[in-house]
Amino acid sequence: MSQAPAPPRPGRRHDREIVSLAVPAFGALVAEPLFVMADSAIIGHLGTPQLAGLGVAAALLMTAVNVFVFLAYATTAAVARRVGAGDLPAAIRQGMDGIWLALLLGAAAVAVALPAAPWLIGLLGASGTSAPYAVTYLRISALGIPAMLVVLAATGVLRGLQNTRTPLHIAVGGFTANAALNALLVYGAGLGIAGSAWGTVIAQCGMAAAYLTVVVRGARRHGASLQPDAAGIRACARAGAPLLVRTLSLRAILVIATAVAARLGDAEVAAHQIVLTLWSLLAFALDAIAIAGQAITGRYLGAGDTAGARAACRRMVQWGVASGVVLGLLLVLARPLLLPLFTADEAVHGLLLPALLVVALVQPVSGVVFVLDGVLMGAGDGPYLAWAMLATLAVFAPLALAVPALGGGLTALWWVMGVMMAVRLVTLGLRAASGRWLVTGAVRG
Repeated sequence: MSQAPAPPRPGRRHDREIVSLAVPAFGALVAEPLFVMADSAIIGHLGTPQLAGLGVAAALLMTAVNVFVFLAYATTAAVARRVGAGDLPAAIRQGMDGIWLALLLGAAAVAVALPAAPWLIGLLGASGTSAPYAVTYLRISALGIPAMLVVLAATGVLRGLQNTRTPLHIAVGGFTANAALNALLVYGAGLGIAGSAWGTVIAQCGMAAAYLTVVVRGARRHGASLQPDAAGIRACARAGAPLLVRTLSLRAILVIATAVAARLGDAEVAAHQIVLTLWSLLAFALDAIAIAGQAITGRYLGAGDTAGARAACRRMVQWGVASGVVLGLLLVLARPLLLPLFTADEAVHGLLLPALLVVALVQPVSGVVFVLDGVLMGAGDGPYLAWAMLATLAVFAPLALAVPALGGGLTALWWVMGVMMAVRLVTLGLRAASGRWLVTGAVRG
């Protein structure tokens, strides 16, 4: 008599689920910064003032997007809980509340950005030659902010529905359209930097339309209402507020680090920017696992399966450690090849080598931090995440500011960045071990 095949081990089941969600999520994450890269490549051929103007305006736009990223995080967790509870109509209804909140916030951002554009550009210190280009780009691109925020919220809806493939397809389509439109409008129509801004706005609106088409179809299929619900929108805002605090605290850490590097010298701040760019690139890979963690954790807790949530968390932590080790080793091995890509300045090279080694050593810690961050977001544990990041900022700020005062250099600054990640590991690890995040139900009470 033939034996029945053994059921798959829980670890393998989690592995398949993590990979199916994380790999497309990574592709979508990488596609996002390609928008700015495409704009930079095309505008760079117009002249240095235009490129400098783009740099200043893009920094403001990216800050706005990063500040509102809670629209994706909070929506993912809320929708995933409803999915776990088996209530798809309510899940999509929850997602629509997030999208309506995105539209309201986007309209408010446009109302501020249009009249304040010259002041904002001046605040960032744009030169007299680049400022007009920066103002032009910012005012036009600001019109796309509502679409950008809808994309964030709708991405959260689909992630909560355990679908990361559609966001990947839309992101790739958006990048392709953006590059083509920019080339056509900048050079073909002769619109210069304004053409690049309009091309990006059109591409972003197209992405938002694609997302809305998918979500609306799902709503109609499951009988979910598309009308704005004031109570639901307020609930989304309340859930997102702690994550906004977390995000602002993290942005403050990065701004302080850059300010300290600038005080160390020109070579130091140039090297710091390169290290930060590579650190951010590595973060995309680790963040993909965190996104899987948000979706999987929310679904398990919505279904009342705390054992499944714990098991998935343990497995994703293992993935985080392994991914961090691999990324750290790749960075060490690639250092000689990476340096010439960014600069030929030997002084900068000398600063980069030890700083990149620190980044490589910290990657396994970063892997665990990103995973636990995603798991706790999926659990809707926003208030704790906010307090934990504020505590991390309180530890980081005096240590970072002490680097130049004590005669430290760029490597010392990045060791402080490593301490920052270690503090996050402790705060998030203690929370995960406590089990207080294991709150079940379709809605976190």
